Amino acid sequence: MELSIVIVSYNTVDVLRDCLNSVTSNVKNIQYEIWVVDNQSQDGSSEMVESEFPDVKLIRNSINGGFSQANNLAIRECKESKYVLILNPDTIVPKATLEECVGFMNKNIDIGCLGCKVVKANGTLDKACKRGFPSPWNSLCYLLKFDRLFPNSRKFGGYNATFIHEDDEGEIDCLVGAFMMLRKETLEEVGLLDESFFMYGEDIDWCYRIQAAGWKNYYYPKVSIVHYKGESSKKQSTRMIDEFHKSMIIFYNKHYKNKYNVVINLITYLGIYSKWALSLLINAFKKEKKVF
Repeated sequence: MELSIVIVSYNTVDVLRDCLNSVTSNVKNIQYEIWVVDNQSQDGSSEMVESEFPDVKLIRNSINGGFSQANNLAIRECKESKYVLILNPDTIVPKATLEECVGFMNKNIDIGCLGCKVVKANGTLDKACKRGFPSPWNSLCYLLKFDRLFPNSRKFGGYNATFIHEDDEGEIDCLVGAFMMLRKETLEEVGLLDESFFMYGEDIDWCYRIQAAGWKNYYYPKVSIVHYKGESSKKQSTRMIDEFHKSMIIFYNKHYKNKYNVVINLITYLGIYSKWALSLLINAFKKEKKVF
């Protein structure tokens, strides 16, 4: 088996169907398997997979333990595959995308994790597909909009890696969990996703650990996928906002807290909690409701 594709589903029956159709219709020249882990969906997602995609391996999660926990259930079963791809259900995978990614990984054995160009439904780049780690300096430059003033600067444009054009490939700090292809040897060395992260931040943490182990995280925009992620104008649930900011604290405590003095730590925590409160306030005045 060359590739195991892992998809976590939570009440996404329609987009999951489209995603599975895009993979099964467009992937022809590699040996692959698909695992769907359903996090207790109430919309018939599991039944749809069983009836319409009988070759897909389905895991009905006994709990909704979050994105990391669900992915890990399937990844543990991918024992024979050369590569493992975690893929969001709200994505469309065009023809030859996965074949090209596998071929590129075969030729570049120092790459531990590969990401492609991720395009949103409106045609713009999902900036999360190539970014830097949220260090205090990168976060400060992003907050003060230095990345917009000096987009070609590695020093000031680190947060969203604006110094790398969206159509230029290259080594990058961080990729996005909507599409991450990992080498089996890398997985064996760095381990699974950290289940301390419920929904956000687990991809950043994984990339941090991959890089720390000496492997490359690589952005490969020669191929792309479409990601139908929620638009920012829509209202989010309070839980989504809470989980996002909790993940920031978990990541900072895990990788940065002991590297900085108490003043930097206090400023960072103040920034996170202030942003958390502001996000909740702004969201309260939005009219559209996006279901979590």
